[in-house]
Amino acid sequence: MDLTMTKPNAGREALLAELIGDAVPGWAILVVQLNNVVANRLGVTDTDVQCLHVLGRHGPTTPGALAKHVNLTTGSASRMIDRLVAAGCVRRVADPDDRRRVLIEPTQEGLDRVTGAYAGLIARTRDDLGAFDDEELSAILRFLGTAQRSTAAEINRLRSTPDDQEGPAGARAQDSGTDRRGIVW
Repeated sequence: MDLTMTKPNAGREALLAELIGDAVPGWAILVVQLNNVVANRLGVTDTDVQCLHVLGRHGPTTPGALAKHVNLTTGSASRMIDRLVAAGCVRRVADPDDRRRVLIEPTQEGLDRVTGAYAGLIARTRDDLGAFDDEELSAILRFLGTAQRSTAAEINRLRSTPDDQEGPAGARAQDSGTDRRGIVW
């Protein structure tokens, strides 16, 4: 048996297990908690903050499209929009291409409030990323893009699969010492 081949693989598996089982979920939990604190400061809900992020990234959109972006029914999205209008974060405007349609657009005040709420994290993240060279930054960016696409694909898979039917990604882990995410235990 060639030990030079098994050691790097074992080390890689340990790194992957740490990333998948600890680092990424731990960071995701903290981001959810931060969004909750920001939402409380803005006087809105966590989903409302997601809506503001979507509008900030993609620009004005219809209430229906916005509902899909934040995983709400159209009725719940309507109430969310009402809250955000009342908070001064968004406004309803006529669609310039179809006056019968309404678009939701962020207000400058809303964007400024969200940007201000995240200013500390943005500054810290910029400082943290300063320790990485361009190649490492490209790798981080590549990972984050891949992770976003994989997460979106899993959301779509779960939305399209009935709760009582699990697809390949949701299949039960065998008694092999891993959980359903492939994390060794």
